[in-house]
Amino acid sequence: MKSVKISTSVLAIVALSAGVGHARDNVQVTGSSTVLPYSTIVAEAFGENFDFPTPVVEGGGSGAGRAKMCEGVGPNTVDIANSSSRITQRDLDACAANGVTEVMEVRFGYDGIVFASDVNGPEFAFTQGDLYNAVAAQVVKDGALVANTYTQWSEFNPNLPAQNILVLAPGTKHGTREVFDERVIITGCKETGAHALFLAAAAGDDDSAKNRAANGECTKLRSDGRNVDIDGDYTETLQRLENDKNAIGVFGLSFYQNNTDKLRVGTMGGVIPTTESIAAGDYPVSRPLFFYVKTAHLDVIPGLKEYVEFFVSDDMAGPDGPLAQYGLVSDPELAATQAAVAARTPMGPLN
Repeated sequence: MKSVKISTSVLAIVALSAGVGHARDNVQVTGSSTVLPYSTIVAEAFGENFDFPTPVVEGGGSGAGRAKMCEGVGPNTVDIANSSSRITQRDLDACAANGVTEVMEVRFGYDGIVFASDVNGPEFAFTQGDLYNAVAAQVVKDGALVANTYTQWSEFNPNLPAQNILVLAPGTKHGTREVFDERVIITGCKETGAHALFLAAAAGDDDSAKNRAANGECTKLRSDGRNVDIDGDYTETLQRLENDKNAIGVFGLSFYQNNTDKLRVGTMGGVIPTTESIAAGDYPVSRPLFFYVKTAHLDVIPGLKEYVEFFVSDDMAGPDGPLAQYGLVSDPELAATQAAVAARTPMGPLN
């Protein structure tokens, strides 16, 4: 395909309403709210450029989408799960138990997780340690672990504003939460010295088990209202932030880039989150984006094979395509993904 029609309205879409009357000649996609706008753009362009119905795309969260994909094989089950975190072995085991014996993993690009406040508020220059000190259940004071009673950012970092702490974090159903825990909270826990104290207190002689226990303690967050889990998508986080100008919201980079009139982004480790800083590996909180395909449906559901190939084409996912225009950081190994899709390469076990 040498020319892809992309209407202006498509590039403006951030969600596709998947309403009534799903005909099963439609590809069905569900999952991550982060991947949702990219999948929507591809679905609309696919409907404009191919002789197949426009795929039906829904959100709901990465974990929920993977669970739906793993419910079984057949026209009453979805074809694709979008995910902002990698599928787990537990997911694959659930798939296999329900007859979904082959799943194809498709990595199509990268995104960053950003921390943003009201556009008219003060500037924030965060470290992962700052975020840990803001939301963790226990923090280090005078060399010991104590319950977190910080109320303002400036209490533990005088370079941060004297503003009340309120972090709107992704809920546990979202793939963003996994990356938030791993790349921000656990890293910050180590940065502040809390991880070493948790590790020292862990029982047993198995170092791996003790490390897992310490990580688990690190990711226990305070429940006094200073950290609020958001179970909806980024639009809900934005609405909550607009209702409380002190809030710091956790967003995907592309969502922030499309809402710069409302949000001011903070730096992380002195690095401004941009597509360039993520592509260069300089911004410390980034993650790959995936979708997972039920291979048993590829020759059964009309347009599924073509949709998957179209999604990862240079026309869509390349550095000059519409997904990059929306905020995707193009995968430098996209050609390898295209080859794997063409070969229908299924995943092997993860452990």
